[in-house]
Amino acid sequence: MNPTDHSITEDDIANFLANTPDFFERHAELLASVQLSSGHGTRAVSLQERQAGLLRDKIKGLEAKVVEMIRYGQENVAIAEKLQRCTRNLLLTAHARDLPATIVNELKKQFSVPQAAIKVWQVNGIFSGEGFCTGVSEDAQAFASSLTEPYCGVNSGFEAASWLSDPAQAMSLALVPLRAGPGQDAFGMLVLASPDAERFQSDMGTEFLAQIGDLAGAALTRLLPQAAAE
Repeated sequence: MNPTDHSITEDDIANFLANTPDFFERHAELLASVQLSSGHGTRAVSLQERQAGLLRDKIKGLEAKVVEMIRYGQENVAIAEKLQRCTRNLLLTAHARDLPATIVNELKKQFSVPQAAIKVWQVNGIFSGEGFCTGVSEDAQAFASSLTEPYCGVNSGFEAASWLSDPAQAMSLALVPLRAGPGQDAFGMLVLASPDAERFQSDMGTEFLAQIGDLAGAALTRLLPQAAAE
């Protein structure tokens, strides 16, 4: 065999076309004569039609992604507005003893949470007779402090469910520890509940609930002994 012989491969052709962009300008008739599968059945189409179809499919995919991004953006804006309203109403709450009720009412109203409750402990003695300070065992306090992030899942007999107005309807729960600052023991816990067992799932993200906990915890520090009496 002549050592100079060389069989042309598909890679050779592909490399030639990639490095010779004006080839089809000089041989435009080839584009019309090449027939390919349409990709949607057995019908044959020209190379231009096939490329146009691929571009249409790609554009449809990009349009779907844009629509999805817009939807997520709108949902995030709506959540931010609700959180802003909650924050505003907390700032407008004049008396510290009214804060737990304000937080509960705002969460139920703004985020359509069927049931919610708050308990706090180790508070300033002037609040010791308030309902939000009573009926919390040491085990529940220790459990709250052990949570490094909100718990979401089925109600498996948590004491916090008994803080709700209708515990029997609490099929799923979110338990959010309340702290005065990062790394500190919890001085309270927020419980959110729903009759829908899928509302608070164990695999759901908890970032937003953690933000709610940070906001509520910061507001409720007004109940602690070092805060000014109100």
